[in-house]
Amino acid sequence: MTQTATMTRDIVVEEIFPHTAETIWKALTSGGLIARWLMEPKGFEPVVGNRFTFQTTPAGEWDGAIHCEVLEVVPNRRFAHSWKGGHDGNQGYGSRLDTTVTWTLEPVEGGTRVTLTHAGFELPRNEIAFQNMGGGWKKVVPRLRAIADDLN
Repeated sequence: MTQTATMTRDIVVEEIFPHTAETIWKALTSGGLIARWLMEPKGFEPVVGNRFTFQTTPAGEWDGAIHCEVLEVVPNRRFAHSWKGGHDGNQGYGSRLDTTVTWTLEPVEGGTRVTLTHAGFELPRNEIAFQNMGGGWKKVVPRLRAIADDLN
């Protein structure tokens, strides 16, 4: 019997915004604002232990629900939550996913460095999610600029 080696990969997207960390923090931790740049979170509160969901396109045996739990809250510096979804019966899109999303804010001259790390993609099982979300986060992270502009 042949075993397929698994490896874990992370998505990292970094961008510098001409806004304060406090402004970016509001965009990252307000449910109404998250809905404008990502998806509408159901039951979201930026409190450690809070569980919330996002809804995306279902596939196969997966209903499209992304289950999250707030793992870390350091105001204006770091926000992390789990990101779980998929189904064991699915191959490719909609396969079981158990990852963590971490936002790190670092003040820099002229603004804030925002680093998104979406960690824990198990390859080859999560290859499709890794590819799709890698491209997706590169589009989503810059959307924070418009929200932050509105907050200033």
